[in-house]
Amino acid sequence: MSSPTIVPRPDVVDHILPYIDAPLVKVLTGVRRCGKSTVLAMVMDELRSRGVPNDHIIRYNFDSLEFDDLKTARALYGAIRERVAPRAADSATTYLFLDEIQEVEDWERVVNSLMADFDVDIYVTGSNSRMMSSEISTHLTGRYVTFRVFPLSFREFLAFRRAAGENAEEGAGDTRRALADYLRRGGFPATALGGFSVEEIYAIVRDIYNSTIFTDIVRRNQIRKVDQLERIVRYTFDNVGRTFSAAAIAKYLKSQRRAIDEETVYSYLDKLERAYILHRCRRYDLAGKEILKTQEKYYLADTSLRYAVLGYDPDSVAAMLENLVYLELLRRGWEVFVGKVGDAEIDFVATRRERRMYLQVSQAIGSAQTEEREYGRLLAIRDSHPKYVLRTDDFAAGGHDGIRTMHVADFLLSDEW
Repeated sequence: MSSPTIVPRPDVVDHILPYIDAPLVKVLTGVRRCGKSTVLAMVMDELRSRGVPNDHIIRYNFDSLEFDDLKTARALYGAIRERVAPRAADSATTYLFLDEIQEVEDWERVVNSLMADFDVDIYVTGSNSRMMSSEISTHLTGRYVTFRVFPLSFREFLAFRRAAGENAEEGAGDTRRALADYLRRGGFPATALGGFSVEEIYAIVRDIYNSTIFTDIVRRNQIRKVDQLERIVRYTFDNVGRTFSAAAIAKYLKSQRRAIDEETVYSYLDKLERAYILHRCRRYDLAGKEILKTQEKYYLADTSLRYAVLGYDPDSVAAMLENLVYLELLRRGWEVFVGKVGDAEIDFVATRRERRMYLQVSQAIGSAQTEEREYGRLLAIRDSHPKYVLRTDDFAAGGHDGIRTMHVADFLLSDEW
């Protein structure tokens, strides 16, 4: 049986490599099946290429039954100590890769002890709230660096298609047609190389969704009203790109004879965010220069989640295009907000250190009224930061009073920002 194809992900791995041998725990987080384990394997391959012998590279995957008896701090520390201690005399670093470490009780104690007791360089991955910065910082203060791993970017999606022997999409037309495929199929690596049909992809994604909901949320948080949680999931999935409040969800559920209080809604949304299924996008008042605490938006970890759970709906395409742009901004290290300008809304205000840009995303601009809305909101912002209108129609190019117009596919592949 041939080994599975490994497609390089330099946009992810190259951020980690500078930290090899740094006295910091490297923490990779992200939704289940986004490729964290494969990224670890790529880092391990890099170490081997640098001459690190195999017996100085140790990996544990705690999703495997092979390590089921090592899920307490003491058991894991003892097992690793037996493997690391004999090498201490040769003064060479041992590299530890601990996959899905959140399955180990008090894993932070293990990592802290190993860092103190041995010459080790540690890499860990995780898929739930115990791996969020707010949790880790209480246990590994100042001794870690985090890397967020996302499902495949559009650039990576095209690379996976080429690896699978599909069309290389060299021309602009081919690339733009591939965008529609990417939007519907999503970017989970497990679905990108198998030659699966759309229906088969959604079956795989539905399993990812179920394992996240029932393992990382329901079981860990001992949630008893699973029906409530799933209704909230369906509501948020159906309202991607729209501002809403917990009160709106509570009112909606009440209309379906499913009474729930606002605090419980907030709690469920927080748990979905901590399982990396949802991303919360806050609003930013450009006039008052403050982050607003109401009417937030939520985006999905991958567009395929919506279609796997709710089915495909052509009316969802505009919102899913927004979702793609939002995720790409996060991948590249931008902090992203929904912009408020008076009573109007800017789809995204993205900031990175001293840089800022404004973006409007539209599936197509079919009327003068739509054009005025999309461009007029950006023209109302009186500063010199870059402004983009992103669209998918045949006229997605050029400029308008200093506003750059781009096709969404071209923006996702662009190196200019």
